[in-house]
Amino acid sequence: MILRNISILNYKNVAEAHLDFSPNVNCLIGDNGMGKTNILDAIYYLSFCKGYINQSDASVIRHGEPFMMLQGKYTRRDVDEDISVSLQRGKRKVVRRGGKEYQRLSQHIGLLPLVMVSPMDWDLIRGASEERRRFMDQIISQGNPEYLDALIKYNKALEQRNSMIRRDFRDALLYETVEAAMCDAAQRLHEARRQWVEVFTPIFMDYYHAVAGDGEQVSLCYDSVLNGSTMHDVLAANRERDMVLGYTSRGVHRDDLELMLGDHSMRRTGSQGQCKTYTIALRMAQYEFLRKASPTTPILLLDDIFDKLDAKRVERIVDVVSSDRFGQIFITDTNRTHLDEIMHRLQGEHCMMVVRDGMVNDDDALRYDDDDVNSNSNLDI
Repeated sequence: MILRNISILNYKNVAEAHLDFSPNVNCLIGDNGMGKTNILDAIYYLSFCKGYINQSDASVIRHGEPFMMLQGKYTRRDVDEDISVSLQRGKRKVVRRGGKEYQRLSQHIGLLPLVMVSPMDWDLIRGASEERRRFMDQIISQGNPEYLDALIKYNKALEQRNSMIRRDFRDALLYETVEAAMCDAAQRLHEARRQWVEVFTPIFMDYYHAVAGDGEQVSLCYDSVLNGSTMHDVLAANRERDMVLGYTSRGVHRDDLELMLGDHSMRRTGSQGQCKTYTIALRMAQYEFLRKASPTTPILLLDDIFDKLDAKRVERIVDVVSSDRFGQIFITDTNRTHLDEIMHRLQGEHCMMVVRDGMVNDDDALRYDDDDVNSNSNLDI
């Protein structure tokens, strides 16, 4: 899949931009706070109908403006796709494919597979279990619409049960009806997550060793209350406790993905560099998993990935992203050295853009193929 161009209007600090992209590597360079990440986030929004950072919809609209709009033109499986998102303050967002509005946003998820590597991935290690569940759910949902359907049904039934608890309902039959829907969805979620961890873990381990070397052992472990029980038994055993607490305390909505370094949790023992390597390896493995699971090659977004890494790990990452296993790539950095090194190793057309105050001027956009890399690498832009 290739994103040929994007039009951005009033998205965060980007007032207006129309950008044409290379089908290979696109590099955005500029100082911090200039808007590089916001351009990547706009690309992400077109795939997931929301930004990479969990924010309210209104917060992505440029300050002082009444609306925002994004439009992307793609080539997907040799077919042109036109995707647009519009959002007005105080109104619901509208997502269209080929000019036709989706009835449900979930119908769009998985159409444009994408992986973003970001400094915000630190939350995967240091954050609460919610972050790691979201990581699992996002990956599995992109290639498995039935999983997304089960997730939506489970969350709806969970919300109903919590509402009944807060209102102090005591009708056992009513609880059993709602819990039956939860149990069916929970079983499907648990089995899909279990199978995914089994397949995903060796892919992740390969990428971690590719970046860190073979001296560190890592692993992933799926922690779920359903590993040794059924959802029906869990809900029945905790109903009275939940009535006291005021919410459903146990279930697959509390699942976690344990990130291990040797025999210890990564969040407790990992250094800054190890944690950065860990999250990059998780995202690279996510890309590899989606590439194998879907007939559509994902887009890869790499946002400021070289910071806080030693020279050896940077070199190994450059080796990884320069391989032919990846499709279209977008990379941001404040330093052009890493970007020139990547483009020097790649074949075909590449694009370098300079972002200043949310703008990419035509005079700042450079396109060149591999024969021109050496001659252009010293241009003063």
